[in-house]
Formats: sequence, structure tokens, C-alpha cells
Amino acid sequence: MSDKSEFTGGLLGLIGINILSILIVIFTFGICVPYAIVIKQRWSTKHTFIEGKQLKFIGTGMSLLGQWIKWLLLTIITFGIYGFWVNIKMKKWVIRNTVFVSETSS
Repeated sequence: MSDKSEFTGGLLGLIGINILSILIVIFTFGICVPYAIVIKQRWSTKHTFIEGKQLKFIGTGMSLLGQWIKWLLLTIITFGIYGFWVNIKMKKWVIRNTVFVSETSS
């Protein structure tokens, strides 16, 4: 792998991951949305290289589920106002759970 940054995922893989995620959401009536998000994020980071270093997503569906419930409750309590922050909270959670492959080898 060179020192350039690139994404190596393909269209068929993306279609497959999206179908799997949709099926998870449909068959669990939306309860497992965090797990679908984690599956998609793992696929995306697996195919992402920054300056030749591969990314790895280490977040879990269970840890996101806890955050998801908290964000949902805060959104309900604030009559939807907290919902404006959820996207940013989600981005922060994803970044906190993304590392370079070499960092997880130890």
C-alpha cells in the first residue's frame, strides 16, 4: 500500500452492506438501527486508507445502543431540540471509535 489516502470499497460491497443494514432495521422494527450503523461503519473504515494506513472501526452495536437511547430520551424531553445535536454526537462517537489498524495489533 502506498502513502496516499484512498477508499478501496466497491459498488457491490456497498449494495450488499446497505441491503443487510436495511433488512436488520426492517426485521427488528428499527430497534437494531445502531447495529446496522456499526456494520456500515465497519465496512467503510475497512476500505479506507489514510496516508497508507488502514482504518479500523472498533465501536460496537451495544455501546451505540446506549448512546442512541440517551439521545432519543434527550430529544423527547427537549421536544426535539436536542435532535439538532445528535448528528454531531454521532460523528464524535464514530471518530472516537475509529483507529489505525496498527494501533489495535498490540
